[in-house]
Amino acid sequence: MDKIEIKTHSSIAQIPASEWNALAGENPTLQHSYLLALEESGCASAATGWQPSHLSATQENRLVGAMPLYFKSHSYGEFVFDQAWAEAYETHGLNYYPKLLNAVPFTPVSGERILATTIEIRALLTEAALNLAKESGASSFHCLFPTDSQAHEFEAQGLMIRHGVQFHWKNECYRDFAHFLESMRHEKRKKILAERRKLTEAGLTYERIRGTNLTNADWQFFYVCYLHTHHLYQSPVPLSLEFFLQIGRTMPEKILLIFGLRNGQRIAAGLDLFDSANLFGRTWGSLEYHPGLHFEICYYQSIEFCIENKIASFEGGAQGEHKLARGLLPVTTRSAHWLAHPEFSHAVEVFLQRERGGIEQYVGELSGSNPFKR
Repeated sequence: MDKIEIKTHSSIAQIPASEWNALAGENPTLQHSYLLALEESGCASAATGWQPSHLSATQENRLVGAMPLYFKSHSYGEFVFDQAWAEAYETHGLNYYPKLLNAVPFTPVSGERILATTIEIRALLTEAALNLAKESGASSFHCLFPTDSQAHEFEAQGLMIRHGVQFHWKNECYRDFAHFLESMRHEKRKKILAERRKLTEAGLTYERIRGTNLTNADWQFFYVCYLHTHHLYQSPVPLSLEFFLQIGRTMPEKILLIFGLRNGQRIAAGLDLFDSANLFGRTWGSLEYHPGLHFEICYYQSIEFCIENKIASFEGGAQGEHKLARGLLPVTTRSAHWLAHPEFSHAVEVFLQRERGGIEQYVGELSGSNPFKR
């Protein structure tokens, strides 16, 4: 058997799409076309602080492993917050950036972070990533939102594990949305029904369109809403219209756009990605404010789609305790971290141990507010 060869790539375009996707499986956020669109649109590039440095592992001229990898010059677009670590480095006259990041840019979705056929190949790729961080002079290596099993593999190789919390919805074989509401406690069900009724009285209706049926005009309207909401809250705009148009062309079968209409005119839009088992809420925007419209576009319509299509899980994105009352339950997420500086590494390890206890207590308290009938 030939030796496994590991290479670094400055673009995912240098790795064959069919071989990458064979390792990635169904997850839409790990598709070659998704990552390529981020690069080719300029959203994830050296100019924006996301310098691609992907790893590949080949054996007998066949791709047997891969790792989406970026040198970062900041910590934006990650959803696992280490800015306090960067500030501590700066206070002591040290550089925290660049750091090396194994993640999907701007995408707080858990999944495989090392795409490989065996645990041994994943270990080789982790070792290669750590060596790349050391040889380049990066302060650290981080993996965001790996699966639980891959987090355990990182831990076995000496990385520190950090816990976080998201809110996910599970499909308990619901017949329809009404059946889902029946499973909730009276006061929670009443609140959701009241929210939806007020929107109906305001003339709101909705349409869900799969990517295969979307037009450029649909995408352009979505982007107007996306920009409006980001500007309204004075938040950065990480994704361009070119990115959305490109994934619309290259992976339409994994895309759902949800539009909100008032008296027949579109006023809001939300984007979901999905596969046969999972739906991932990504982003949304609205041209008008209506109480509860965010919940309708971003949660209720997505839940209805999951029920209709027998999709088992809906991930509502990063953070947000308000999701609990809408039927999304707390789930522990993980990230893995290695810091080159030994004293800072020890300090972060102590911090993570303390933080983990707080996360466990927080999840326990949230579970006590479970919105479903006992």
